[in-house]
Amino acid sequence: MSGPDEVRWDPEGGAIDAARLEGLDGVVHLAGEGIADKRWNDDHKRRIRDSRVKGTSLLGGALAGLDRRPTVLVSGSAIGYYGDREDEILTEDSSPQSGDFLADVCVDWEAATAPAEAAGIRVAHIRTGIVLDREGGALAKMLPLFKFGIGGRLGSGKQWMSWISLADEVGAIRFLLDNNLAGPFNLTAPEPVTNQTFTTTLGRVLHRPTVLPVPSFGPKLLLGSELADNLLYSGQRVLPSALEAAGFKFEYPELRGALEDLLKK
Repeated sequence: MSGPDEVRWDPEGGAIDAARLEGLDGVVHLAGEGIADKRWNDDHKRRIRDSRVKGTSLLGGALAGLDRRPTVLVSGSAIGYYGDREDEILTEDSSPQSGDFLADVCVDWEAATAPAEAAGIRVAHIRTGIVLDREGGALAKMLPLFKFGIGGRLGSGKQWMSWISLADEVGAIRFLLDNNLAGPFNLTAPEPVTNQTFTTTLGRVLHRPTVLPVPSFGPKLLLGSELADNLLYSGQRVLPSALEAAGFKFEYPELRGALEDLLKK
């Protein structure tokens, strides 16, 4: 523990300093092993799952056992819940894709909040898409290639990218903390785009060409076939239906405006 307001916890070991959680108004839980930190193998996939499911179960149980519980838990999930669904429009009412590794992880991840819900804590599951931020995540990895004029579509370019600006991601979490809302919420902008459209738009914002497609053997060699297929060559066309129905207003509902704001400096 490196700061006075930090709470020690060890999801792998099943330990958490629950006493230091007493009296919190709300909890936002986003922790989990990085999906794309390294090539997938059985051990890394186990860590991806356990860091989310065991960590959430540990936290949910600890919150449920408090004398002064928080009123709300905003708990992470992802649009990987839906699996690769091609052009199908997906909302919070859409089913998960059974047998898909990331979809199965998300289903178990969300179910792990059950102790908190049973204790009367309001739980919102945030199924987050591709968060756009120039300092990290997918966009930060793309920028060097695009700035050098060698960015291009991936594969056919037809796979859907359901994105959200970092500002709207944070705003949506605050919105869910402050309003009496529970259940799943897709944290994606209302205008998902294909990889081809994303590529073309980013190139135009940067004033760089995007005419050459990226050969699939490169990412697959670097990341491994399974991770590359899940991360780059599949997609979900996700709409934030529940969030918009609740009255949330996006600061950046369309891609070009979001990219222009992020990259203006």
